[in-house]
Amino acid sequence: MLSLTKAQARSIILKAAGLASTAQFGQGRAAVYQMIAHFGFLQLDTNTVIERAHHHVLATRIPDYRSGWLDDLVEEGRVFEYFASDAGYLPMKDFRFTLPVKHAFETSRKPFTKVEADLMNQILDRVEREGPVRVGDFEYDRLEASTGWWDWRPAKVALERLYLDGKLMIRRNRTFQKIYDLPMNFVSTEINQEMPTAEEYARHIIYRTLKVMGLAHTKDISWWARRVKGNVIKQELSGLVELGAVKQVQVEGLKDPLFMLPGQEYLPEGSNGVFILSPFDIVNVFRYRLKDFFNFEYQMECIVRAPKRKFGYFSLPILAGDTFIARMDAKADRKNKVLIIHNLHFEPINLRSDQILRFVSALKAFVFFNNCLDVDFRRSNNKLYLAEITHVFAGPAS
Repeated sequence: MLSLTKAQARSIILKAAGLASTAQFGQGRAAVYQMIAHFGFLQLDTNTVIERAHHHVLATRIPDYRSGWLDDLVEEGRVFEYFASDAGYLPMKDFRFTLPVKHAFETSRKPFTKVEADLMNQILDRVEREGPVRVGDFEYDRLEASTGWWDWRPAKVALERLYLDGKLMIRRNRTFQKIYDLPMNFVSTEINQEMPTAEEYARHIIYRTLKVMGLAHTKDISWWARRVKGNVIKQELSGLVELGAVKQVQVEGLKDPLFMLPGQEYLPEGSNGVFILSPFDIVNVFRYRLKDFFNFEYQMECIVRAPKRKFGYFSLPILAGDTFIARMDAKADRKNKVLIIHNLHFEPINLRSDQILRFVSALKAFVFFNNCLDVDFRRSNNKLYLAEITHVFAGPAS
């Protein structure tokens, strides 16, 4: 079994995640597809405190990223949206590997009532006859008052069920509203649409996970296939290890073994880049990995009640090389084109001047990415660092 130090493990993880260097996937629209194809799944989020998470993750790795490029790929049929493990974008070449998830949704829920089934059939018939629809195209059909955020009205529930079951697919309009349409209008006949076997599906999840995570426990890999009950991830993983297609490794200080693909070797020298990460970035998906590999404790506090928040509503981890140096609670004031930084909280480490400069450079790019022109620093736990950052930020571009 291969043994790795924590530093070597971090190098493998960051290279797999596209954070070993700036522009690791290149630049321009081609880099967007290359990155999504490498990731296999790009999580989508609707929070707009700053630019939405899927765009944020792409912009972190593609310096000249424009949000319209992702929309172009969807329109061209090279990328599609589905609720595979969560809502996200997938490369169309992997379409068939969403079929087990759709089958699981369709067969695992309780039977529909006649009213529910009739409504779904009516909606599907309407789409077949008239074309794409939105929720707003249906009359308000709620019979009782709403009881909460997720208490959708019947037409919305029916549309979402048809989407999860694979009877409909979706794209987004300019205001990010879902537009529901038939799969035949999204998926080319050249795309393989054959249901994979349980073994094929498991191998796909294993390879995809290790490709983007670098190192992973069995539970990490299984998490991505959790929608498909009774999956054979563990059995296939064991078989791939025996064949030498997957390597089992041990990382210093960690009890359980991990897995990696052959060739996912660590870099002798780590990155010196600084990245402002989304809470939904692949590096941050499993919080315990941040603690195990990076000695960084992180929680997405928008799901925490305000009195218990420590760092802010939407705190963004800041990575310098292979070390998390700070977290930044930010909000884009789009009306005034100002990025408000409510709290810039530094970790208890000493930062070099070159790291400060690289952070300022990353922050300037982040301000521009959020369609802002200026930044408003409100609070920090390190006034010396904040003073230096403010001074450099106000100067000429670095």
